[in-house]
Amino acid sequence: MRSSTRHHKKIPKLEPYSNPKVVLKNSPKKGRGVFALRAIRKGEVIGVFDGEVYDAEFEDWTPNILNYVIQIGHDLWRDSTGLAKYLNHSCEPNCGFRGRFKVVAMRDIEVGEELTWDYEMSEMNNYGWRMRCRCGASSCRGEIGHHRNMPRSIRERYGSHISYWIRKRK
Repeated sequence: MRSSTRHHKKIPKLEPYSNPKVVLKNSPKKGRGVFALRAIRKGEVIGVFDGEVYDAEFEDWTPNILNYVIQIGHDLWRDSTGLAKYLNHSCEPNCGFRGRFKVVAMRDIEVGEELTWDYEMSEMNNYGWRMRCRCGASSCRGEIGHHRNMPRSIRERYGSHISYWIRKRK
């Protein structure tokens, strides 16, 4: 399997990081998820997308890659070697982005709470990716995909927690 990292010299090499206050375990209705072992304060880094970088020419997309990468630029995606890749989606997330690669707490998070982010915070592709949402939030949008589908009021609420690569395009 070939990644495209070597073709993208401007993508920084990052140190792996998973917050020691979180753990991977079974999540009701979602398979696996990331949960708080201890209280987490607003702004704390949860994890980093520090792994392989893939571009649109990558040919070996499998669920083990496709389901765990985030979009970090036009036709660029990045994996995580840590727990960041296991954060589930929610239409009422408690995490967002700092820059393009770091997932941070958007508010204080209590012990036992599942850590989630809104997948539309990083996805802005033209490939028609869509996912039926079953997050269970009272404000669930029912379907997630392209960032442009996110209502303006939600974009404004998320503010700087939307991935930098999307915010800089505006």
